[in-house]
Amino acid sequence: MGDVASYKTSSPDRYELLKVYARENRKHATTAEQYLWEQLRRGGLGVDFLRQHIIGDYIADFASRHGGLIIEVDGGYHAERQQAEDDAVREKNLEDMGYHIMRFTNEEVLFDIDNVLDQIENYFVND
Repeated sequence: MGDVASYKTSSPDRYELLKVYARENRKHATTAEQYLWEQLRRGGLGVDFLRQHIIGDYIADFASRHGGLIIEVDGGYHAERQQAEDDAVREKNLEDMGYHIMRFTNEEVLFDIDNVLDQIENYFVND
């Protein structure tokens, strides 16, 4: 997939609010998000990622505009029915914008990081 240019597409009033939320999310990242960010920002995959990046009316945990990949790190509440339904709608909307979403649990990131990084790397190899 080529570059995806669907960032900064939310309405200006929503963008300013989302920018505040994104900043707060960066300040209060989960342990799993912090750990994955340390792995991604080293650049070992040869791909640049942004964290807590605004795309449309959403804030992606991690996004690569070059490859159109969004990585979400899910805590336990994502298994709750309503959150799972909300996530499905969000995922569909982001896919309609041209993105591919990979989801990993906190546990996968914290206890199986090599597998997580392999899956991310394989996305770009197969791109």
